[in-house]
Amino acid sequence: MPTYEYLCKNCGYRFEKFQSINDEPVRECPKCKQIKVERLLNGGSGLIFKGSGFYITDYKKSQNSESNTQKNKEAKNEKATTNKTE
Repeated sequence: MPTYEYLCKNCGYRFEKFQSINDEPVRECPKCKQIKVERLLNGGSGLIFKGSGFYITDYKKSQNSESNTQKNKEAKNEKATTNKTE
């Protein structure tokens, strides 16, 4: 669901609202309660990351998983070689 940016023409309050694309636009300002809010057009930044962030180590494979993968490949190669010679 996208985040829309709004601006109140009465008090100048600028805010964001996380809502479905099918929802009606906000009309009433949450600050001054006037019906003078407009949705602002933006470039559509797409994905917005808010929070502490993401790190390369979050999804990095451990050395154990890499060595296990290598062992599995070697075992498959040995099995294939054994089947061909028989």
